[in-house]
Amino acid sequence: MMKRICLLMALAVALPVFAAAETWSNVSIVDTQCSKKAKADPDAHARDCALTCAKSGFGILDKDGNYLKFDTKGNADAMKLLQSTTKKDHLRVNVTGEKQGDIIQVQSLTM
Repeated sequence: MMKRICLLMALAVALPVFAAAETWSNVSIVDTQCSKKAKADPDAHARDCALTCAKSGFGILDKDGNYLKFDTKGNADAMKLLQSTTKKDHLRVNVTGEKQGDIIQVQSLTM
């Protein structure tokens, strides 16, 4: 009986961790500094601009036009992606992570 209770408690603790991950597919990545300006036409936001404004951090514009910032790991991953891509604009990514307010705790980030 005690083993069942422990198992149920472990599942109750673990389930929110698995359920909390969300995925955003084919969304625009922009730097925080330009996020309001880029909202009108995020595909026109240039890679060079994003790299110039990198100190402000990065995030995505979701399908509803909301800007969601990346955590520290996400910012580092975004910088690596932007430095390695040859795309000049139309910067689209796939993000998996946990949304906490307007910040995404990034688990994976790919172009």
